[in-house]
This record gives sequence, C-alpha cells and structure tokens, in this order.
Amino acid sequence: MTSVFRPCIDLRNGKVVQIVGGTLTDSGAGTRTNFESDKPPGWFAELYRRDGLVGGHVIALGPGNESAAREALGAWPGGLQYGGGVNLDNAESWLEAGAAKVIVTSWVFREGRLDLERLERLVARIGPDRLVLDLSCRKRDGRHWVVTDRWQKFTDLEVDSATCSRLAGFCSEFLVHAVDVEGLCRGIDVDLVRDLAAWSPIPATYAGGAHTIGDLRTVHEVGAGRIGLTIGSALDIFGGTGVRYADCVSFNQAHRKSP
Repeated sequence: MTSVFRPCIDLRNGKVVQIVGGTLTDSGAGTRTNFESDKPPGWFAELYRRDGLVGGHVIALGPGNESAAREALGAWPGGLQYGGGVNLDNAESWLEAGAAKVIVTSWVFREGRLDLERLERLVARIGPDRLVLDLSCRKRDGRHWVVTDRWQKFTDLEVDSATCSRLAGFCSEFLVHAVDVEGLCRGIDVDLVRDLAAWSPIPATYAGGAHTIGDLRTVHEVGAGRIGLTIGSALDIFGGTGVRYADCVSFNQAHRKSP
C-alpha cells in the first residue's frame, strides 16, 4: 500500500532533528534547528512501522549519522528509504542495512550539471526500482531549479515536464523538497505540487512548508492523489503545534491506495 502522508527521520549529529532547509551548511555554522529529539531514531521508525506508514525517508544531514541511520533502518527493514551521501560505492550497503530504496542527489551532479553516466552506472548496479531521485529545488527567476550540496548550490537542471519525463526511466520515485519554504511552517508551494502531478509519470513525494492538516488534504486534491506529502516541523511528535501525528495516520488510513 502507498502512503499519502510520508513520515521522515532527519538526522544531524546522530540526533533526530527538524531544520530550516535553506540554512543547512557543510560546517553547520548558521544552520537553524527547529527541533531536536531526546528519543532515538529507532523509536520513530518503530512508530511508523506500527502505524503502517510506508515510503517515509531517513535523511542524514551531514556526517556523524551512520549509526543513527542504521538504527532506524534496522527497526523497520524494508519500510523506509535512505538518503544522505548515497553513491555507487555505498548504495548496496544501505539497501542491505534495511532501506527499501536509496535516495540520491548530489552524487549524480558534477559542477552543476547532471552526470548521466554516473546515474546510469548506479541504475545498473541497483536497478531503478530501488532508486529515488531527489529533485529538491529552489526558485529563481520564477522557475524551480535542482539544488545540491546541502541545498546550497544551484544546478542547471530545471524541475519541469521535460526533466521529469527524461528521468522517470531511471528511478521509481521523485523526492522534491521545496527548499525555500522547508521548515518554515508557513504553507506549501501549491503550484509546485500541482505541476509535479501534471509532469511526473511516476510517484513523487513533496516536502516543505506544511503546517496544518489542511495541507495534507490540499496535496491529495491538487496532486490528484498522485503526490505524497512529508510533514516535519509542524508535527507534534517533532515539537510542532500545527499538525497532530494521529490525524495524519487517520488521513492515510482513509486515503491510502494500492501501488
């Protein structure tokens, strides 16, 4: 079954956190954190497993998160995707650690351009069914462009119909963080959600800005039931006040569908 609401476990320095996406840096200086949990990663993974939330992601935000990520994946083998430094050399090890799929962004880009040869080698190694392409983006001149390296570097790849159609054959799903609104709890980028539903021939998960249960309804409706939504900072399990986790679980149970 496919979840409409997609849970997350974001890791920084081995802790489950929620950050303001556009502030993330390699050094950590200036990174703004909304929340840091005193519960271990496995606690969240077991919660999602209990509630049958399929397709959530574990994201390592920088180094020092390997043990925490493996703990989460081990708590629910085959139930979560993994992203963070994924490349040709380690993709298989993350799948062996329990990831249902691996999420890749920066490694398939070099000098701001998509490296198609790298992508083809990765697909040949693990297959498209176990690969998610992260097309997280920022807006510039009214258009959305993929950003890499902690979401700080613009690439020349625009998120549009041509890109989605071109890359759909290399993966089973797209993950798209709207970085400009990520972690701000001020509302989703509805236009981007609508566009993704129109452009993408494969499933896609949107993340960024969700702050009420109404956002989940909007994504489900505007996305024509084809787009999943990740809610982070607004969730009560992450210290938020805008969205009850229990309500998201109930919504998912009412709207989940077979793949």
